[in-house]
Amino acid sequence: MNEVVTIVGQALFLAVIAVVGLGFSRILKIDNALGCLLAGILAAFLLPVIDYDIGLRATSLRELVFFVILPVLIFESAWQLDPRILKRWIGPILLFSTLGLVICAFLIAAITYYGIGHSEGFPWIAALLTGSILAATDPISVVSKLRQEKTGEDLLALVEGESLFNDAAAVVLYSLVLGLATYSIVQASGAGIEAPSLSVGSVVLYFCMIFFGGITVGLILGLLTTLLILFLRTPSAALMTLVVVAFGSFYLAENIMHVSGIICVMTCAIVARACLRKQRKTYLIDAEPTWEWLGLLFTSIIFVVMGLVITLDMFTHQWLAILIATAAALGARAFSVVLVAPLTRFVGPPISKPWRLLMSWGGLRGVIAVALVLSLPVELPYWWTIQSMVFGVVLFSLLVQGTTSGRLIRKLEI
Repeated sequence: MNEVVTIVGQALFLAVIAVVGLGFSRILKIDNALGCLLAGILAAFLLPVIDYDIGLRATSLRELVFFVILPVLIFESAWQLDPRILKRWIGPILLFSTLGLVICAFLIAAITYYGIGHSEGFPWIAALLTGSILAATDPISVVSKLRQEKTGEDLLALVEGESLFNDAAAVVLYSLVLGLATYSIVQASGAGIEAPSLSVGSVVLYFCMIFFGGITVGLILGLLTTLLILFLRTPSAALMTLVVVAFGSFYLAENIMHVSGIICVMTCAIVARACLRKQRKTYLIDAEPTWEWLGLLFTSIIFVVMGLVITLDMFTHQWLAILIATAAALGARAFSVVLVAPLTRFVGPPISKPWRLLMSWGGLRGVIAVALVLSLPVELPYWWTIQSMVFGVVLFSLLVQGTTSGRLIRKLEI
């Protein structure tokens, strides 16, 4: 019973700090993420004074991120997409979130590896982890400015859809690379454990199994969710079903079916949204507002946690690595967009040069990157270096890219 009370108290503490952060953003007229980050930093100074332990440990953050936060964020993003417009842009979106993601991740890995130039302290596997994390984009502030400028549904669908599929694929890539990193630690430690042999073919086969397996399970669950909501025929029951499915689909995919939970959640949301499009103003009338506040809550909590764990030592000791990672993230994103964009005319509508420039600069790193880096196991000797680099890139995205994207949209006359 005491454990339950402790968990509830910790959750309430994080939620209260998130609300305080939203208040900061309102007063200071800054982005919500920055306000919550500031609130988290102030809370970190306050906790020793009031002698309160919120119970956040590096060993428990992975479960919190993957089983609680990411399912809601992915489901919310997928649910917001208009199936009609998504269908028109699905070709370019898939191209950017597969080929573009791989190019971006490996470019970031190469630049950070050779830029840092310390193969013992920052090996290739650490660079690949950094690349998989920083390949995930989160253009929330860009999307809000696009809505303010009334740029049209097509550009919004392309930016939001590419970000969603990009994030889902980045999480799968991150999980795969993290598994390889853990495998290398087991091999290096010895400890009487005989690790199984790995080959390129087995890694590719495993990736395809968890990726396409996640799509299959998500498709089935999306159809079952549709049938259940049509059977229940009440808005409250439909909303409850969607919330349960958001968490349950991830748990089922990861723990029971052993496929990608993130891909499963995304596919389930897209299928259910498409099948229930005619019920949007009847049974699903409360769905959009609910997913909006749930997404805001969990996004705010992620940045509060970032504020709680961020330290000044990260910037004094790892400033060069942060600069290298920032340059790598910007350059790799721009190169991948420039390289992939001309190919989109073979799979869908062509993408104009102003749109390409906006996608390059507007590919911010945000909540997904922070969530992934917070889940890094501390057993990896380079985890703190990667966390410092990702935090630095996210701060650059919020302070520079996010604040200048509005002017870029107006200048390009999109």
